[in-house]
Amino acid sequence: MIALPIECYRAIFNNLRYNYKELFSCILVNRQWCRIIIPILWSDSKKHFKNVKLIEMFLLTLNAKEQALLIPFKITLPNQRKPLFEYTSYITSVNNDLYHGVSNLIQDRKYETGDELRNAINCSLISMFLRTSKNLEYLSLNEVICNQLIYENLYENTTITSIDLDTLNNIFRSKAID
Repeated sequence: MIALPIECYRAIFNNLRYNYKELFSCILVNRQWCRIIIPILWSDSKKHFKNVKLIEMFLLTLNAKEQALLIPFKITLPNQRKPLFEYTSYITSVNNDLYHGVSNLIQDRKYETGDELRNAINCSLISMFLRTSKNLEYLSLNEVICNQLIYENLYENTTITSIDLDTLNNIFRSKAID
């Protein structure tokens, strides 16, 4: 039996990129297929950002600085094992659906609603995406009051080609921008 080169598998699976059911089935075939398909599935995860389970999985990826933003709000972080893959490294776009997902999480967990809590979670997640995403090209900051951590990670990120800023909702500090 002759094995196909990985590039051929990538081309085949890329043609199935919007057929999630088929791709999920293919993940179970073997490790090689799984390693090829996971980046394809997660490159367009923005469609699923409204899902509370996905937001909880993202919270598992926060580092100490990002978690520190949540301490004043007594947020209970999920106590599950870290995911098998670093899924956030494959994400190419973070849009406004993330902010709806955070709102869904707050509502689902019955946290006290408020703009400060929502912004703290959004800032933590945006900072984490900027730090971990190796392919992040688009970022929407429309519903986030940016903090120093976001600016630091934004400065370090070299893959972003488009940022959507709503200056009415963002507070820009000249020192952070510098």
